[in-house]
Amino acid sequence: MQRTSVFTLTWALGLGSLAVLAQGVPQQKGPVIIPKKAPAAPVAPAPPPPPQAQPKPQYHFNVTVPEVQIPVTVETKSGQFVPNLTIKQFELLEDGVPQKIEQVSVTNDAPMTVVMLVEFSNADYYPLLYRMLEASYVFTGQLQPQDWVALVTYDLKPTILVDFTHNKRAVYAGLNSLHFANFSETDLFDSLSDTIDRLDGIKGHKTIVLISTGLNSFSHMTFDQLRKKLQATQGITIYSVSMAFTLEEWLDENGYSPSSQMSLLQGDNEMRYFADVTGGRFYQPRFEGSFNDVFQDIAGAVRSQYTISYVPTNRKLDGTQRKIKILLVAPDGKPLKLVDQKGKVLKYDINYRNTYTSRHIVQ
Repeated sequence: MQRTSVFTLTWALGLGSLAVLAQGVPQQKGPVIIPKKAPAAPVAPAPPPPPQAQPKPQYHFNVTVPEVQIPVTVETKSGQFVPNLTIKQFELLEDGVPQKIEQVSVTNDAPMTVVMLVEFSNADYYPLLYRMLEASYVFTGQLQPQDWVALVTYDLKPTILVDFTHNKRAVYAGLNSLHFANFSETDLFDSLSDTIDRLDGIKGHKTIVLISTGLNSFSHMTFDQLRKKLQATQGITIYSVSMAFTLEEWLDENGYSPSSQMSLLQGDNEMRYFADVTGGRFYQPRFEGSFNDVFQDIAGAVRSQYTISYVPTNRKLDGTQRKIKILLVAPDGKPLKLVDQKGKVLKYDINYRNTYTSRHIVQ
């Protein structure tokens, strides 16, 4: 009887479980609600690594001393270029210290990059202006097709009449356009300084042919300031052609005081300095027929020259000015003697820039 009751109870419980399964899982009405996740417990950050010993910085400073190149012309007193000189016949000193010459090269037909800087003011002495233009025409005739030439005139300020060109006709046209100047003043120092600044960005060696009386009226730049600028300028040679003699003749004929002639003498000295400090030459032609010889000499000096290359023993890049001296020496160390075909000893001139400014690097 007890077994029957237990069985009956078990059977009833089974039927109840089936009834629940038959009814299924109760369905939820409306949107499904997703419970929020419980916030995670904060994780403590990892401790920083122990500091490592920092190595001391090592600085490396390596500057190569630049090679210096000096254009040199060697000519006899008659103006003839002296060819066939070798590296063993040149001796170079910097600040009195002998230097090892690395190379001597020679050019006989180098193209020119030249600026004709011509004084053209509204002055009363018209014969002088005629001579100025005549000299400019003669020099233009010396140009070759590969040459670059620019024409700049100046009175109170410089004026670029013709920018760099290979075309000689353009230069002639620029000269032909000169009839009346705007000012009677001649600011030589400012005009020369401006021309140097414009040439600064042009690569290669440049030449300025300065055709002027040397008179300077109201330049803002003083001669001392211009002198320092010329000493620091590299790659520019000035050939000064003074027209002071023509002006002096005109002053004498028209009864001007000697004080005007003193100004011309001072101007000549300044123009001579411009040429000497840059390795050029100073000319003072006295007759119309001498213009051609002067400009032939300038063209020959620019086209035919030696270039001496060396690395200074003074390796300081401190922006200081260095003095250069170049000699021609015989194998025994004595001065080199030049003789003509008849054995006559010839005197000669060595023209070069006798100073340069070293590079300046701030450490």
